[in-house]
Amino acid sequence: MPAIVKLEDVTKIYTKGENEILTLDHISLEIEEGDFVALMGPSGSGKTTLLNLLGGLDTPTSGRVTVCGQDLSDLTSRELARWRADHVGFVFQSFNLLPVLTALQNVELPLTLQALDAGERRAHAVAALRVVGLEDRMDHRPGELSGGQEQRVAIARALVTDPRLVMADEPTGDLDAHSAHEVLGLVEQLNEELGKTIIIVTHDPHAAQFARRELHLEKGVLSRERTR
Repeated sequence: MPAIVKLEDVTKIYTKGENEILTLDHISLEIEEGDFVALMGPSGSGKTTLLNLLGGLDTPTSGRVTVCGQDLSDLTSRELARWRADHVGFVFQSFNLLPVLTALQNVELPLTLQALDAGERRAHAVAALRVVGLEDRMDHRPGELSGGQEQRVAIARALVTDPRLVMADEPTGDLDAHSAHEVLGLVEQLNEELGKTIIIVTHDPHAAQFARRELHLEKGVLSRERTR
């Protein structure tokens, strides 16, 4: 399978006052299309920074980041926003749902950037909620849903634009063990049945077991890898 993600000698340094903080240190990495990768490591190891670089939410200090065939350094901020909308779906630990909107309306939000009418947006959002098993909850607001259901809505929102790449930052961090297992099973299903490339950041060894490939970061360096 071709590489959907390619990092070439990527370094990221943040400046805080007069201090420089080396967050990623000369990382090179390839991820094949259709893979399911877990990024693991202690707090401060650079996991979220790496995810942000792959999603075009941040830029490297040096090196090259190529995702879905696009060198992200070639894009302006406006072009990056358009690229993310077309190619990447994001899932966050805290769900990031708007409490005043229904599940359906939350899932429709990414479609406002596309040339679709209201009926088309609704049809796409209903289909995404059906994939995550929540078609019968589409008129409920986040406060009327369990944590696991909220995260399923967030996953549906990430899927609604049919992205090639789904990135999740601690997607089970705010869930109980049962809900976490259900959400991870859903993510695995998206990978196996829909062919989505999945990259998750997690501290949880149980969550990482769902991935096909496990990468460990230590102080900004890829220290080891496990493949199943």
